[in-house]
Amino acid sequence: MTRRYVLDLREIDGTQADSVGGKGAHLGELSRIDGVRVPDGFCVTTEAFRRTVAGEPSLGEQLDRLSRTDLDDGEALRTLTARVRRTIEEIPLPDDIAAAIAGALARHGEQDAYAVRSSATAEDLPTASFAGQQDTYLNVLGTEAVLRHISRCWASLFTERAVVYRRRNGIDHRTVRMAVVVQRMVFPQASGILFTADPVTGNRKDATIDAGFGLGEALVSGLADPDVFTVRDGEVVARTISVKERAVQPLPAGGTRTTTVDARLQERPALTDEQAVRLVAIGRRIEAHFGRPQDIEWCLVDDDVRIVQSRPITTLFPVPARNPGDDEHHVYVSVGHGQMMTDAMKPLGYSMWQLTAMVPMHEAGGRLYVDVTRRLASPATREATLDALGKGDPLVRDALETVLDRGDLVPPDPGPAVPPSAAAPPAGPPDPIPTDPALVAGLIERSEASVAALERGIRTKSGPALFAFLLEAFEEHKQVLGDPLSIQAIMAGMDATWWLNEKLLEWLGEKNAADTLTLSAPGNITSEMGLALLDVADAVRPWPAVVDFLRESQHRENAELLDGLTKIAGGAGARTAIEAYLDRYGMRCVGEIDITRTRWSERPAALVPAILDNVRNFEPGAAERRFEEGRRRAREKEQEVIARLRALPDGERKAEETRRMIERVRTFIGYREYPKYGIVCRYSAYKRALLAEADRLVRAGVLVEREDAFHLTFQEFHAAARSNRVDDGLVQRRKEAFRAHRALTPPRVLTSEGEALNGAYRRDDVPEGALTGLPVSAGTVEGRARVVLDLAEADLEAGDILVTPFTDPSWSPLFVGIAGLVAEVGGLMTHGAVIAREYGLPAVVGVAGATRLIRDGQRVRVHGTDGYVEILA
Repeated sequence: MTRRYVLDLREIDGTQADSVGGKGAHLGELSRIDGVRVPDGFCVTTEAFRRTVAGEPSLGEQLDRLSRTDLDDGEALRTLTARVRRTIEEIPLPDDIAAAIAGALARHGEQDAYAVRSSATAEDLPTASFAGQQDTYLNVLGTEAVLRHISRCWASLFTERAVVYRRRNGIDHRTVRMAVVVQRMVFPQASGILFTADPVTGNRKDATIDAGFGLGEALVSGLADPDVFTVRDGEVVARTISVKERAVQPLPAGGTRTTTVDARLQERPALTDEQAVRLVAIGRRIEAHFGRPQDIEWCLVDDDVRIVQSRPITTLFPVPARNPGDDEHHVYVSVGHGQMMTDAMKPLGYSMWQLTAMVPMHEAGGRLYVDVTRRLASPATREATLDALGKGDPLVRDALETVLDRGDLVPPDPGPAVPPSAAAPPAGPPDPIPTDPALVAGLIERSEASVAALERGIRTKSGPALFAFLLEAFEEHKQVLGDPLSIQAIMAGMDATWWLNEKLLEWLGEKNAADTLTLSAPGNITSEMGLALLDVADAVRPWPAVVDFLRESQHRENAELLDGLTKIAGGAGARTAIEAYLDRYGMRCVGEIDITRTRWSERPAALVPAILDNVRNFEPGAAERRFEEGRRRAREKEQEVIARLRALPDGERKAEETRRMIERVRTFIGYREYPKYGIVCRYSAYKRALLAEADRLVRAGVLVEREDAFHLTFQEFHAAARSNRVDDGLVQRRKEAFRAHRALTPPRVLTSEGEALNGAYRRDDVPEGALTGLPVSAGTVEGRARVVLDLAEADLEAGDILVTPFTDPSWSPLFVGIAGLVAEVGGLMTHGAVIAREYGLPAVVGVAGATRLIRDGQRVRVHGTDGYVEILA
C-alpha cells in the first residue's frame, strides 16, 4: 500500500508523470543521468492527492463553479480560488497516507530539513511549462510541518494564477492532479538558473546562467539582480556582474529569511568562469538526455553542483530538422511572412504546401521556412537575393544583413575550374512580354481549364488511387505555378510599379505615384471579391427580416443559415446572392494556404459580419460607384503626371515612357492576384476529396473524427489509406504540439542554431513615439483604430482604421469599408498592400507589435506615404 502513495526519486523515471507530476518525473529522470547530482528525496504521488480530496464532497461543486467563472471577473475568481484552497488545506490526511509519508521521512532522515515542492501533472511538459504556478516551501523541519506543507502544495493547485493559466491553455481543472516532491534541503553558497539555449535570441549554442548568493529565491522574487554569464563552446564569452546586496538564507528553526550580503562580497562574482563552464557541461548532458533545451535550477555546495530541477524551455521557436551529419550554419527565411499567414499550420497543411511549392521548404513550429544559405553565401547571388527579399519585406533584408555582417556564412566551394570555351554563355533576362491584355486573358483561361480538369479527374478517386492521383496533380500544380509566361506577367506589373515610383520621384518629387495610377486596375480577382460582397449587401439591405436573421445567425452551421433564409421575406434572393458569391469565392478563407482551414463554402457564416457591415455602412450600388471613382482618379492622375512631365526638359520622351508604363502597369498589375486564386481553387478540390477519404477512415474505425486527418502529414495520410492503420497516440501528440506551436511567434529569419531575427528599420525620419513600418499605399488618414484578430468577429464602421496581424486575400471584403490599414506583417507587393492600393487606402505594414501597442478604439493617424503610424489618443 505504501508504494501507491510514496515513491523514492531513484524509483521514478520520465514515464511516471501521471503518478508524480512533471517536476517529480523530471527529477527522477535527472537522478538517473551519469554525472548529474540530485538531492535525495521522495515523491508523494497523485494517488495520495486523489484519495485525500475524494473525501471532501463539497469540492466537486466548487470546481464546477470555478470552471464557469468569467476569467475577467477578478473578484469572483479570487473568492472562489481562496475557498477551494481553504477546503483542501483543511482536509485531514488519511492515516495510511500520513504513515507512508512519515515512514519515508524516517528512511531519509526525519531530523533533516526538506524542500516541499508541488509537482502537478500538467507542469513542466514539453508543450507547457507551468514554472512558478504552484508553491514550493524551503527548509521545512519535522514530520508535522512536512505533512502540513504537503497539504499547502495540494491547495496551491488552485491559486488564482494557476487557475487562469490552465483555463487559457485549455486544461480542465478536474484532469490535473498534484504530486508533491519532498527533497533533502541543500544550503548553497550560490544558486540560480541555467538556460541551455539563450532564452532571448533562441541561439542553441549560447548557454546563459543567472547566478546569485544563497538560495535561488532571491533571484526568483526579484530581491537581487543576478550575475549573468554566457557560455559558448566551453568558454565564457560574456559576463555581467551585479551588485548583490541581498540573499535568501535558511533559518535554524525552519523557513528562510532575507539577509544583507557582506559589503566586501557584493560585487564578487557568484561563480568563477571555471564553475560556469562546468555547470554548462552538466546542463548539456541534461539537454542531451531530454532531447531539447532546458531551463535548469542549480545550487553550488562546496564547489559541487546539485541540480534541483529541469524543465523544457517552451518559449523557444523550434529549429528545422537537419540531415544527419550536417553541421553547417544555415539561414532560413519565413514563408508565412511572404504569404501573409504567420499562424501555425497543421501537419496536413504544411506538408501539402511543401509538396506543391516551387522550392524546398522546411517545417519548424508548424511554419515553413526556405533555406537561403547558399544564395546568401555566394557573391554571385547575394545581392539579388537581398534585393528580392527586401522588396517584399525590408525587415527580412535587415535581419539577413545582420547575419552577413557577422561573417557567419562561408562562401560555397566553387568546384573545379571550367575552361572558358566550355562555359555556357551568360543567360540574360527574358525578352519583355508585350503590353497585351489578351496575354492575361489567355493565362486565366489556361488556369480555369486546368482547375476544371482537376475537378473532373478527382471526383471518382478514393483510397490509395486518390493519393496517386494527387501526387500527379501536384506536379501539374507546380507547372502552373512555374509557367514562365505567368511569371513574366506578374513581374511586368511589379516592374512597372517600381519604375513609376522611382522615375516619378526622381522627375517630379512625387512619392508612391503608382498607388493612385493603379486604382481600379482591371482583372484583380481579390479586389473584385471585396466589391462583390457589396453587391450581396444590396440583396440583403431592403429586407429587415433578413438583416435580423443574419445578425442572429452568425454562429449557425452552413445548412441552418442558408435554409433558414428561404423561410423569411426576401430571404430567397439573399440566399441566391450569397450562393453566387460562394460559387465564385467560397474556396477562400483566412489562412487559406493551410488546406485544413475552414473555407467560406464550408462555413458561410464567416462572411456575415462583413455583409452586415456593408449593409450598415453603404448605400445601394456602392460597388460600381467605388470602382468607377477609382478609375476616374487614376485617369486624372495620369493626365496630371503626363502634363507635368511635358513641362520638363526632355519632357516628351519622359511623358511617353511614363504613359507606356502606366498602360503596362494597368494591364498586368491585376493579374498579380490571380495565381494565388488558382492555387486556392485547386486546394478546394484537393480538400473535398481528402475529407471524403477521412470520412472513409472514420467509418473504418481508423480515425475518431474526420479532422484527425489534419494532424497527419500527407505522406502519413497516404500510408493510413493503404494500411487502414494510424499509430496509436500520434494524432493526440500532434494536437498537443499544434497547441504549443500556436502560442509561438515565428521569426522572419531563423538560423540553424535557433537564433530568431526580425530585423529593424534604420530610419531617423519618424516622429518620436510613432510606430515605424513600411509605406505600401500612399495618403494620410486619421480615424478610430479597430484591432481585429479574427475576420469573423470584425465590427467596423465607415472611417475606421483596421489594425491586424496580417491580411491575406480573404480580408479584402473588409477593405471596402475602412479608411486605412495597419498590419504587423507585409511587404510592398503582398496581397494586403496590393488591395489597399486598389481601393486607395493609406496603409502601413510591417509594424511590429501593432495589435499590442495600439488599443482598440484609440484614434490613430496612418501615414501611408511615409510609413509610420501616430497614436493620437
